[in-house]
Amino acid sequence: MSDTRTRLPNELGTSLQAGDDAATAELLDELVHTGEITEILEALTSDDRRRLAVVLEDNEPAELLEDLDPIEAAEILSALTIDQAARVLETVDTDNAVDIVSEIESDRAEQILVAMDFETARELRELLVYPPDTAGGRMTPAFVSVDPHLRADQAVVALRQVAQEAETIYYVYVTDNDDKLLGVLSLRNLVLSPPETPVSDLMVRQMIAVLDTADQEIAARTLNEHDLLALPVVDEAYRLLGIITADDVADILEEEATEDIERLGGSEPLEEPYLRASPFLLWRKRVVWLLVLFLAAAYTTTVLQYFEDELDAAVALAFFIPLLIGTGGNVGSQVVTTIVRAMAVEDIRLGDIVRVVSKEARVGVMLGLVMSAVMFGRAVMLRTGFDIALIVASSVLIIVFWATLVGSVLPLALRRVGVDPAVVSAPLISTLVDGTGLIIYFMIARVVLT
Repeated sequence: MSDTRTRLPNELGTSLQAGDDAATAELLDELVHTGEITEILEALTSDDRRRLAVVLEDNEPAELLEDLDPIEAAEILSALTIDQAARVLETVDTDNAVDIVSEIESDRAEQILVAMDFETARELRELLVYPPDTAGGRMTPAFVSVDPHLRADQAVVALRQVAQEAETIYYVYVTDNDDKLLGVLSLRNLVLSPPETPVSDLMVRQMIAVLDTADQEIAARTLNEHDLLALPVVDEAYRLLGIITADDVADILEEEATEDIERLGGSEPLEEPYLRASPFLLWRKRVVWLLVLFLAAAYTTTVLQYFEDELDAAVALAFFIPLLIGTGGNVGSQVVTTIVRAMAVEDIRLGDIVRVVSKEARVGVMLGLVMSAVMFGRAVMLRTGFDIALIVASSVLIIVFWATLVGSVLPLALRRVGVDPAVVSAPLISTLVDGTGLIIYFMIARVVLT
């Protein structure tokens, strides 16, 4: 951590506890220019953040709140009076304000909305209707639209009047009297066109848009795939409701990637920062899948019991059990992680299952041959005898191949039945391969040793 990031939280905490508003205001001004607002404010205690709310109103409130996690920004606003909170929230971009308001207790949030400017509060209420993980929940209504009957010079004049309130003016949307989206034109083409050119002649009629009910990840991916700076959000009647901008996409993709990573570990995603999550919440997010996987793994003991005669006949077989099932689980986890990621970015769809299985089968054979040779050498080094070395080498070849096939099919099969493959694929593949790997191992041992 840099000296600035160490010094500022300490000095800010000291000035807040001393009630020195002037020093706090100076430090806030320095904060704005460090580019490390989020990290420094998150380093403060909850009490210090509440004290900060007292001097926040007159010191860059929008920039400070927008860089914070919505939960922490809501905590600061909750320490203000209703009128103070309303004035501060009016300075925050609408899409960020919605995220913050949704984290405030409902009764207090309603009081703040009542105290706000009527038009701003109306926009927030309209956005709060949408689930937060939809395009409608992430859009901002701060877009620029013009009438198709305007001339280019008239449209430029209209843009000057609303430019300060817009999220971006690189794209100018063309709508009719019912707000139906007709087309889009770039600011560059509008400015460089002859003044008398009608907007309807300049606009592009074939454009990319997303429904307000679409998942936020679909919206983010659409914007990225088409290299857009903003993506219009429409309803079923194709009325323009808002836009999602490129900076929103970065936040969306980070959220989705975090969820996928947590799910790959067999845990439900957290809806709040880790350090704010209680032990009970972490327990609740993990315990269900752990119990499911525990019960699923219980059959491995049954397998060992069934093949106890083989273990009694060749105790050396037990030496390699952890290594074999660990190898199978690792191979399967590698495959499902790759497949789930490819599915997330739509490189793979359900119809590609034959191609996926064919490709992974070849990879499984190549990996299996390498692991088999290494395992044979390890068994020889341990002087277990040729029979045991042959059993171990053959088993690891088949287990690796089997784990690769299962890992390639499982995520696609889960998606087909409506289960999120990111939630259970990696833990389930390890559990599944452990048991089936033991069956393969002992079946080969039974054939070779009898």
